[in-house]
Amino acid sequence: MQNSRIGFEYSKVLYDAYCDWWQHLLSSPEKIKDGATDTLVTYKNFLSYLLESIFNKDASQCIPCSITDHRFTNKIWQQVFPFNLYSQLFLSNEHILDESSHNVPGVTLHHEHLVNFTLRQIMDTFSPSNFPLTNPVIMQTAVEQGGMNFIKGYLNYLEDLVHHLNKQPEVGTEKFKVGVDVAITKGKVVYQNKLIELIQYAAVTNKVYAEPVLIVPACIMKYYILDLSPYNSMVKFLVENGHTVFMISWKNPDANDRNLGLNEYVQHGVMDALDVINDILPNKKVHCAGYCIGGTILMLSMALMAQNGDTRVKSLTLFAAQVDFKDAGELLLFIDEEQISSLEETMQEEGYLSGEQMASCFSMLHAKDLIWSKYVQDYMLGHREPLSDMMAWDSDTTRLPCKMHSEYLRKLYLNNELSQGKFKLNGKLLNLNKITTDMFVVSTVKDHVAPWKSVYKIHNFTNANITYVLTEGGHNSGII
Repeated sequence: MQNSRIGFEYSKVLYDAYCDWWQHLLSSPEKIKDGATDTLVTYKNFLSYLLESIFNKDASQCIPCSITDHRFTNKIWQQVFPFNLYSQLFLSNEHILDESSHNVPGVTLHHEHLVNFTLRQIMDTFSPSNFPLTNPVIMQTAVEQGGMNFIKGYLNYLEDLVHHLNKQPEVGTEKFKVGVDVAITKGKVVYQNKLIELIQYAAVTNKVYAEPVLIVPACIMKYYILDLSPYNSMVKFLVENGHTVFMISWKNPDANDRNLGLNEYVQHGVMDALDVINDILPNKKVHCAGYCIGGTILMLSMALMAQNGDTRVKSLTLFAAQVDFKDAGELLLFIDEEQISSLEETMQEEGYLSGEQMASCFSMLHAKDLIWSKYVQDYMLGHREPLSDMMAWDSDTTRLPCKMHSEYLRKLYLNNELSQGKFKLNGKLLNLNKITTDMFVVSTVKDHVAPWKSVYKIHNFTNANITYVLTEGGHNSGII
């Protein structure tokens, strides 16, 4: 019922977007002329490649793959007829559709992005890499294994289906037990309220730094993203190097928590945590680190503290966290007035948004890698990649309370109130310019949740001394 309503509203938004695009495309002869010219040139290049590849298996491709597209990286796609033609024809058509959906005069930018996004989803679905008869790697595997890869794939599908119907986590997560294989650093809960548990990890060295560290993880997922396995834990590294670490573990909300908003996440999250730390370690300044939405909540807290003259925070580290949401990537495709209103109605019924709904949204953003690549590997090739600690953590989903998620989407994403100085907390307008605490800001090149260009804009909104680092990888993999 809930998913049907959201799907219906999204269909209406798509309909409006395509009507806008198609109407303006038909009324723009210059764009039609440019599109026709580009189509002719693209197909001419494909025909030239077809003729050259008959005599030269190393012929230069007419449409090279992008560095982020791994579907056709196997040399068989480039050198073996007719699979080289399948991939090049597909990429040629993909290029034509991409060009036709961009820069149409008069189309609103949001509608343009929606049309382009859905066209890419359709093209990804019909990629020759997804089908046994047009994917040489699948055919080669089938010959080598006598078709056993399809039987293994079918068994993998049945296993996944059973897990899905029973609402169980992804296959393989059972090998990662919290507190044993992940969240491995020994700590103790030193405080609990209606929204958080505060965990303290003591340094294991003879000499201990006087000033502690507070980590504010994202409330969208479980707290232990920075404390995975022994070789992949920032918390373990810190305590082994003399730091006392405190970590917020956010409550996984239920229907009774529907009215918890961003104000509560600041007051009963960051502010309460700082109060407890000050009681445990009096008169010591705190080094704070925030991850993703945890970083945004931390910045709300810092703006409020700056307003009140509160100087307890010594330094600030942000991992893939935004304060300006104007260019917040393809997540904005799912965020407009109609979709937020529909989502708010849905959340009112349960009092929260489920982790499964958020996970499906994130998967669509990178369908090539998160949906179709898994489909080919697991079901066509019959080969499951073993889960990593981070993948197991990613399957451990959480919920978000209705009010908080609504405020996050409407006030921060849709209206971009924080960076414009219009966001209120406790009735006070927050001013990011009053934050002067030294910052260390990290973002990643392939982040589709907090794009690095959006993260970088923090330079425009504070008077802090900022050290900025851009690294490889995605939203989670790049940080870890």
